[in-house]
Amino acid sequence: MSNSSSGPGGTLFATSDLHIGYQENREIVRALHPRGPEDWLIVAGDIGELVADIEWALGVLTERFATVVWAPGNHELWTHPSDPVQLRGVARYRHLVELCRGLGVHTPEDPYPVWQGEAGPLRIAPLFVGYDYSFRPVGAVTKEQALARAHESGVVCADEYLLHPDPYPSREAWCRARLAETEERLAACDPAVPTVLVNHYPLVRQPTDVLYYPEFAQWCGTTATADWHTRFNVAAVVYGHLHIPRVTHYDGVRFEEVSVGYPREWRRRGGAAPSGLRQIFPEVAR
Repeated sequence: MSNSSSGPGGTLFATSDLHIGYQENREIVRALHPRGPEDWLIVAGDIGELVADIEWALGVLTERFATVVWAPGNHELWTHPSDPVQLRGVARYRHLVELCRGLGVHTPEDPYPVWQGEAGPLRIAPLFVGYDYSFRPVGAVTKEQALARAHESGVVCADEYLLHPDPYPSREAWCRARLAETEERLAACDPAVPTVLVNHYPLVRQPTDVLYYPEFAQWCGTTATADWHTRFNVAAVVYGHLHIPRVTHYDGVRFEEVSVGYPREWRRRGGAAPSGLRQIFPEVAR
């Protein structure tokens, strides 16, 4: 991250996969501070599993950053047995949206805010489109085959047990509904204002090619969003979920994976706790 001070309109930062159920990661959130009073923060999902933890973290961040924008991850949507809030599926998501609104956090259900920084204006569009098992491992033609491969390898996402799609019959049916609604909203946006697309999952499959366990890719997005970064006027895409922070480019568009990840992961990357902030705009060399 650049050490330069915030310019006019502040800096647009992003983070994701804070996983504050780990005390070490909770301390990272406690240490997150803007560089200036006009700085914005994107939170691209997976703050934690418990509603109380999500509320705590977003409360801390809204006190510090001028604007906070949130897109849900799969962990927020889990109905974890230790969470007093046992809402499932759409009801849980709606509960989190109302929690965010009470804190002043922008959600995928709100008008997309426009950041007016040095590289702006930029429309910040938090998305929630889910996944539909279309990122299948090589040789798997159907969802059933992909899941069978995952079970055989012992790599099965906990979503299969904790992320309920109620009232939809399946997670892919919920994904289809979210895709239709989100695509319509993006198509209605003024194309003259570039957009930063924010989603927990990568919008294209290529970032999953580096996964150690390729079977896990089926829980990482949908092929239905593969052209969104070219169909719409997109300045950058921000995502998390993979716990592989890096910058890649597809069709000339910058994709930023901004996750913090689990303590065991960030320790392997360098030992010291990460800052938790990635500068998105103004763009900096990395």
